[in-house]
Amino acid sequence: MHTHRHNLPQLNADLFLTYTGMETDLLFTQNVDLPGFATFPLLETEEGTAHLSRYARDLIAIGKEHGVGVILESATWVANRDRGAAIGYSPEQLAELNKKAIGHLCDMRDEYGDLPTVISANVGPRSDAYASSEQMNAEEAEAYHVEQIAVLAQTDVDMISGYTIGYAAEATGIVRAAKSFGIPVVVAFTVEIDGCLPTGAALETAIKEVDDGTDGYASYFMINCAHPDHFANALVDGPRMRRMKGIVANASRCSHAELDNAEVLDAGNPIELGGQLANLRQRFPHITVLGGCCGTDMRHMQSIVTNLGYGAV
Repeated sequence: MHTHRHNLPQLNADLFLTYTGMETDLLFTQNVDLPGFATFPLLETEEGTAHLSRYARDLIAIGKEHGVGVILESATWVANRDRGAAIGYSPEQLAELNKKAIGHLCDMRDEYGDLPTVISANVGPRSDAYASSEQMNAEEAEAYHVEQIAVLAQTDVDMISGYTIGYAAEATGIVRAAKSFGIPVVVAFTVEIDGCLPTGAALETAIKEVDDGTDGYASYFMINCAHPDHFANALVDGPRMRRMKGIVANASRCSHAELDNAEVLDAGNPIELGGQLANLRQRFPHITVLGGCCGTDMRHMQSIVTNLGYGAV
């Protein structure tokens, strides 16, 4: 059922697009209420599921138009025990909804995805990624995250993606949990406006710590939920940066604290953001996964591809 971790198509491809800006788009642009910033409850209604379907369909359409692959991220970022409990969901309900989220994306791929379409189970941090006072060690993180990952392992998912992870030990736990089921796994670290993790750790240091604690099992690493201005200088060519294969950027230059308190959406400048990501891709040709996080919509996704010189197929 699962491909070996070295066989993920994005590892050998030219470009794969991924999109994780759905929450901010739903909240600010579509006026959809998301308790606890969760999108998995949308799977419980037809209207909610239609929203999720639209993002998958739109992204696949851009991939088709330009002949590039897409990674579909599931609506399971906060579908873990603590974050779920905070908005009234039991572990049993979460298990069902995690499975439903992957089934939904598989349906989308079957219906629309002619080009390489990778199904990614999106796993988020146990607590708020940007204001995490309580840190787990790697063993605690594995024990915590294995509950959700065990459920996802029963589905037709292609990979597990740990998104907005703020410190290395939690990433190590997620990678070990995925490894115990033999599923490919990717870690996307979040960085602050200085390009370092919220803990102050440098990206290279965090990647090394995770690789050392997992025998290098992660398929690759990414940065997400930050603006290129914040991390462009933190990307220095070194052995660890070879492991960094994806950038999922925010549209806004605001800090996480500013974004948390924002009353309106800062969609930035889609054309400029696409250009900045294209420039980073030229500097680091081994980066094959690009996409949009907070504040982005399909305009930004289109801009990334066209800035990289992909015309319509």
